[in-house]
Amino acid sequence: MLCKNGLALNIRPTSQEVEDGSPRYLPSRNETSIKAFVRDRPRWLRRALIAGTLATATGLIALIWLALVLALIARLRPYRPSSGLQTVIESWKEPLDSMRLLSPWPQDFSQDIIPKPCHSHNDYSRRVPLFDALAAGCTSIEADIWLPESQSNSTELRVGHIPASLTLTHTLSTLYTEPLAEILRNMVQTGGIFETDPNRAVTILLDFKSDGTDLWPLVNEHLEPLREAGYLRHWNGASQTIIPGPLTIVATGNAPFDQIIANETYRDIFFDAPITELSSDRYNISNSYFASAALGPAVGRPSLLGYLSGQSLKQLSAQIKGAEERGLVSRYWATPAWPISARNRIWETLVGGGVGLLNVDDLVSATGWDWRWCVIAGLSLCG
Repeated sequence: MLCKNGLALNIRPTSQEVEDGSPRYLPSRNETSIKAFVRDRPRWLRRALIAGTLATATGLIALIWLALVLALIARLRPYRPSSGLQTVIESWKEPLDSMRLLSPWPQDFSQDIIPKPCHSHNDYSRRVPLFDALAAGCTSIEADIWLPESQSNSTELRVGHIPASLTLTHTLSTLYTEPLAEILRNMVQTGGIFETDPNRAVTILLDFKSDGTDLWPLVNEHLEPLREAGYLRHWNGASQTIIPGPLTIVATGNAPFDQIIANETYRDIFFDAPITELSSDRYNISNSYFASAALGPAVGRPSLLGYLSGQSLKQLSAQIKGAEERGLVSRYWATPAWPISARNRIWETLVGGGVGLLNVDDLVSATGWDWRWCVIAGLSLCG
């Protein structure tokens, strides 16, 4: 307290002595104003400020996470070799393009493509039938075939999954037999479709959807150009041997087994034998090529996570071994497609168990991705 001209002046120091003699800090005017602002705001506003801060932080974390995921996908994305096959795929718009785009012949047709034991399930439903599978390196391709339209004079076998999906342009000739004949004619120097492995044959699985007895003569008629050119793997009854060729034809569905074995001297259409019925000598290399079944009925349904029980694994091993002993290629269809982690686990189990051919819908994931990196932190990067 100071006195000047009889007036008492009360000067407030920035710090003052307390009874014990230690200084006590007094907040500045600015600090007092901030605390008062926060204290005087309504509770809802304070909560809104906190929520906004948390939301901003969460958004930044999500953006960083997304950037890392995109970088990982770019890093892991399968390499697509530059080839004539890829050129055809990029230009393909309709079934007639399957032949049109092969003239002039696309150079380096299957350059750097590594063939893999995978089966292109329902291949005709892909954006580019036949060529998508070959570009992925798949060595087996499936086509569901039907009798010609009853009201037309055409003998063309229609291709599709159900009658409602059939069209006059999607035929066995336009999508498969004619393009394959042209491909093999141009690849005569290599001897096969894949430049990296010319001796690796391609299998065409024909799923007979109409009556097998009615389809049989028409299928033989459609295969005649391939037969005459010497492209078909066949059984020589005289020498009791298999004569290899760049194409193997297999019949399934309503295919008549009795018609397949009727000719004892020559056969170039082989049967898709039931892998659960190999105990007898009925099915062998002279009449069959695949040994197949739906996975669940054959060995037991896998769990939701894609695991097979111990008993199922024993049955799987026994069936695959039985097919190998008869010279047949084992294949399981109707495997889980989702979740991706379960699908991949079944793939790993089948491949690890020695299955002859992996039945797939997603060609890129099956042939290009490292399955261990398909699912990261619950996020599917492939499939």
